[in-house]
Amino acid sequence: MTAPPLVLASASPRRLELLGQIGIVPDLVDPADIDETPQPHELPPAYALRIARDKALRVALRHPGALVLAADTVVACGRRILPKTEDEAAARRCLELLSGRRHRVHSGVALIDPDGRAMLRRVDSRVAFKRLSEEEVSAYLRCEEWRGKAGGYAIQGRAAALIRFVSGSYSNVVGLPLFETAQLLAARGYRPQCAENS
Repeated sequence: MTAPPLVLASASPRRLELLGQIGIVPDLVDPADIDETPQPHELPPAYALRIARDKALRVALRHPGALVLAADTVVACGRRILPKTEDEAAARRCLELLSGRRHRVHSGVALIDPDGRAMLRRVDSRVAFKRLSEEEVSAYLRCEEWRGKAGGYAIQGRAAALIRFVSGSYSNVVGLPLFETAQLLAARGYRPQCAENS
């Protein structure tokens, strides 16, 4: 019996790279285009799960009979959802807020199977930045890794030198909790691919 195609409902190159790390290669990448505005009084964990589900449902409509995988990752300081930073001023505000503090990274992962059934998982990690000097903030801003990143930083890049503590899934902080994602796919019979020896 032929396995259903796997569609990744995300434009994030990081998610595609993370999936490849564990041998999961989507048959198609089809980003969802949805309104990601938080609802009034919506808490970060609920927001991440809702957005992941909505992305998966939107893309599943375009690909009947496929497995559709979607995720959303949120950096939160208390109840505050930090933005995906698109300009230096926003990135600076995020870094100054996170400096010397612990914060949480919440991801929602959604998988829609060929019968239209949704499976959802939520993963939380804790991250702590060292207290950042003005020089460290300015140096990080100059490297522009922050552009388009939730919370204004990329843990897999130069920000690794600024982070003193991570509790929970590291891949979750990068953008996709791999253990939970692999478990969701395995529950629907999807098996990772093995690269051939060259």
